[in-house]
Amino acid sequence: MKKYFFALLLTFVGSLSYSQYDPKALEILEAMSNKYKAITAFEASLTTGLTNESEGVKEEFKGKITVKGDKFRLLLDDQEIINNGTTVWTYLPSAKEVNIDNFDSGSDEINPSKIFDMYKKGFKYLYLADKTENGVVCEEVDLVPEKKDAQYFKIKMMISKKDKSIMSWTMFDKSGNRYKYSITKFVPNLKLEDSFFTFDPKKYPGVEVIDLR
Repeated sequence: MKKYFFALLLTFVGSLSYSQYDPKALEILEAMSNKYKAITAFEASLTTGLTNESEGVKEEFKGKITVKGDKFRLLLDDQEIINNGTTVWTYLPSAKEVNIDNFDSGSDEINPSKIFDMYKKGFKYLYLADKTENGVVCEEVDLVPEKKDAQYFKIKMMISKKDKSIMSWTMFDKSGNRYKYSITKFVPNLKLEDSFFTFDPKKYPGVEVIDLR
């Protein structure tokens, strides 16, 4: 399951009776989005939990993501994913190989560098309630996709009521899986060169390069 840690390929099931364009939810989401847009680059430590109660599944992984504009670098314990906005490198240390592919900005894949903007296209949204998560009072907002041919049917976002930071988001799929991503540490306004978001084979002696473009 680890390889799906950040595989946010979201095609969703909409539920018109449940979802709506809620003005309060929109106000919360736009305040959150404006907060992150003002940050030039950031690094976040993440914990993700995969649960499926009917199958008795409960797993947890950790990772770190660095974001600058539409670029990101995601570090996991068994792989590293680097995206410079046009090219994606997936490095597998145990196999000593890197796969290179084009990044399709027009696909349904949610770029993790745009998690704070994803509500703007293809979603309905609804404010549910104020809830406390890890000692922080959060505004609970559900995003429900407009697409009907869906694997995932909902994203639940927990947004700090005080400063509009994203505390966590949970993805629900039709098979009963829940993927919860929690931000455990956040470092804003880093100074990073664009070269940080490319993979240089010279720095990885013996790596096999597999170009899928």
